Amino acid sequence: MIIGVPKEIKNNENRVALTPAGAKELIKRGHTVYVQHTAGEGSGFPDSEYEIAGAKILPTIEATYQIAEMIIKVKEPIESEYKLIKENQLLFTYFHFASYEPLTKAMVASKAVCLAYETVEKSDRSLPLLVPMSEVAGRMAIQKGANYLEKPLKGRGILLGGVPGVLPAKVLILGGGVVGTQAAWMAAGLGADVTIMDVSLPRMRYLADVMPPNVKTMMSNEYNIRKLIKNHDLIVGAVLIPGAKAPHLITRDMLKEMQPGTVLVDVAVDQGGCIETCRPTTHENPIYIIDDVVHYCVANMPGAVPYTSTLALTNATLPYAIQLADKGWKKAAQENPDLVLGLNVINGEIVYEAVAQAFDMPYTPVAKYLA
Repeated sequence: MIIGVPKEIKNNENRVALTPAGAKELIKRGHTVYVQHTAGEGSGFPDSEYEIAGAKILPTIEATYQIAEMIIKVKEPIESEYKLIKENQLLFTYFHFASYEPLTKAMVASKAVCLAYETVEKSDRSLPLLVPMSEVAGRMAIQKGANYLEKPLKGRGILLGGVPGVLPAKVLILGGGVVGTQAAWMAAGLGADVTIMDVSLPRMRYLADVMPPNVKTMMSNEYNIRKLIKNHDLIVGAVLIPGAKAPHLITRDMLKEMQPGTVLVDVAVDQGGCIETCRPTTHENPIYIIDDVVHYCVANMPGAVPYTSTLALTNATLPYAIQLADKGWKKAAQENPDLVLGLNVINGEIVYEAVAQAFDMPYTPVAKYLA
């Protein structure tokens, strides 16, 4: 198969979808890998390393899309890329369709095959291609939140871990999945007073067993959220419903109940955000303030640590990329159920129900294409 790796062009997105080591594994199996010039530079992988691995360098993004049967990316295509995508071309990347209707309609119109990292799902309901970036984002949420709690950055002026004789900051984490767990570990390690909220009692029992003493669990509901937001300094939104829009757990009116300088970090922004006042921001302009509450809603947080993120992502995606390249998307999905739920759009039809429901668009069961 001919595989193309374009340079990411989203604001301050320095990751690349394939490392030179990953390219070499695909080339060893007889596939051809084309990498756009400087695609890996932001992650610390110059063109020369890809050439040593056996990949071919192309000068432009247009040339990369034109030649490839499968495009491997990190982030969803942006508007300038829509016209480059070809019918029947396989796109393997993060899409987060349910949060952005224009992207969904553009991919339907392209008649490409869109296989989304974030909805590839194992039999135990885990999301293997979302996990590595969720781990990075969860840890970064605390790193960034601690930074924006500083007074010069409009925060409350509170040190996350406190000092002897001074209480630490209170951190509230909405969601006890991968992002929430990683955020809790990071915040706890810095000495904060941490509360994780979730709707699953089994999950909270697990977290109560494995977390250090400065992490507590609490059932997530509107009453409890309203109670806790009044005295928490950093609130992390870490809610995920695979393939669907995140529910709004913090509504606009709740901001007035928070202390001035409270920091909100919404990691769910890719899926529409679990904070009603959330809107996607960039690494260039990461925050905005509403009712004296700082909102950090960067949609590609792991892009700020591209070396770590690229290695972690390729570790997870490469085994699936090899299957797709070796067998083609249809046979690979027939033989590996993990990939079936990754299929979101095929040849102009939406085959992931939550995406179709999000925009009241027609839904076609994926079985039509895999029979």
